[in-house]
Amino acid sequence: MKPILTVMLAMLSISLFAQDKEDKFPASATELYLDVPVVTPGSNNEPPSDAIVLFDGKNLSKWKKETKDSLPGWKIENGELVVVPKKGGIATKQSFGDIQLHIEWMSPVMKGETGQGYANSGIFFMGKYELQVLNSHGNETYSNGQAGSIYKQYAPLVNASRPPGTWQEYDVIFTAPKFSEKGTLVSPARITVFHNGVLIQNNVSIWGNTSFKGLPKYTKHDEKLPLALQDHTDPVRYRNIWVREL
Repeated sequence: MKPILTVMLAMLSISLFAQDKEDKFPASATELYLDVPVVTPGSNNEPPSDAIVLFDGKNLSKWKKETKDSLPGWKIENGELVVVPKKGGIATKQSFGDIQLHIEWMSPVMKGETGQGYANSGIFFMGKYELQVLNSHGNETYSNGQAGSIYKQYAPLVNASRPPGTWQEYDVIFTAPKFSEKGTLVSPARITVFHNGVLIQNNVSIWGNTSFKGLPKYTKHDEKLPLALQDHTDPVRYRNIWVREL
């Protein structure tokens, strides 16, 4: 008998034997019964039942100034959180590690402004890793600095921006970096972003702290840190901000 035919017959025999053995197992042998937590999904744009609501349009009780423990300098108008230029960024009082984030934002119409000067802000995970907020509807700038970019690191896969004056949504899965006791990086931060329901960052590995100049790098930090919103001197608006700890 030719060698190749011998091998084929042997493989067929093994396959039939495995199938025969498998048929003797009941279907229940591969069924799991776990205590899976129940979460009630939100309806009418409301957060899910286990969400930590950071801003619901009523007050800023969950926020403080980014650089010190004092009242945030931003204002609330019509249930919307508005950046007050030159008042500084704001940060959550609570610290977070791995999270799911939902946040809505609006670029105001700013005639005569272009590039990075047109409705610039940012969402800083752990106060260090920036997801860019910018008007990128018909507004050219460097690709890794447009809306949905991981600033100066990753351009978005596509530009899913709506025009200024309309609300936009980010839905994000953020995985915090892990460090050894000696401070060396064990695993980098990772992020997945949907912009207006469109996937724009697909589980990318963040290179390090966001840097305007020079290359990003990691420095050891706590396992949990506040989420921050940037004051880039433009009156960007935010609403409906919530997170789920993962």
